[in-house]
Amino acid sequence: MIGIIGAMEEEVAILKDRMENCTVTTIASMDFYEGILSGKEAVVCRSGIGKVNAAVCTQVLLDRFNVDTVINTGIAGSLNSTIDIGDIVLSVDTLQHDVDAKGFGYEPGVIPRMETSIFKADEWLVALAKECCERVNPDIKVFTGRVLSGDQFISDKILKARLTSFFRGDCTEMEGAAVAQAAYLNHIPFVIIRAISDKADDSATEDYPVFEKKAIAHCVALVTELLNKM
Repeated sequence: MIGIIGAMEEEVAILKDRMENCTVTTIASMDFYEGILSGKEAVVCRSGIGKVNAAVCTQVLLDRFNVDTVINTGIAGSLNSTIDIGDIVLSVDTLQHDVDAKGFGYEPGVIPRMETSIFKADEWLVALAKECCERVNPDIKVFTGRVLSGDQFISDKILKARLTSFFRGDCTEMEGAAVAQAAYLNHIPFVIIRAISDKADDSATEDYPVFEKKAIAHCVALVTELLNKM
C-alpha cells in the first residue's frame, strides 16, 4: 500500500479523481481516499499546511492503512539559483530549518536528543522518480537535493540567503521534513517531490499564485508515472 500526501486540496484533487474503487475514511479531521491508482493500492490524503498536520497524516497512514511507502507531493520555493520556477526537486534528504535549541548548545536545525536531524529519502525511490519525471515532464528540469521545511512561507531574500548558506538547501516548504521524520521513526521508505512555484524571495508572493497550477500539473504527471513503475 502506497501513501500519498499533499498539503493542499489542489495538490491531491486530480489524484483522488483518478482513483478506482475508492472509499473515504475520516480520521483526525482528514479524509483518506483509499483505492486503486495507476494499478496500485494507494491512499491519498490532504494533510493540511504545516509540519504538525503533515506528521499526523503520515502516522495515520502508517497506523491505520499499513502503508509501506510514503510519497509527499507538493510545491516549494527554490533556494538554488540553478533551479527555476517549474522545475522539480526530489529529496536526497530533508531537515527542519526552524528547529532552534541553541540555548542548550545545539546547532540550528538539530533536534535535541535524536540520533539524526537529517532524514534521508529512499535512494531507489529517488532514482525511479527522476527517471519518471524526465520521461513525463520533458519540458522542465528535475533535480535531486535537500528539502528544507519550516512553519514559514519564505518570501524574504535575507532569510533565503541564510537557508542557502547555513543549511545548504535546494528548496523550502512547510511539510516535507515532518513527513520524512515520521517515516524515519517508523522505518518506512519515503520520497519528497517538490515542484518549484517561486524563488522564495521578495517576489514569492507574486510568483506563487501564477505558477502554482503548472507546478501541480508536473507533480501529478510524475506521481502517476511513478506509481505505474513501482
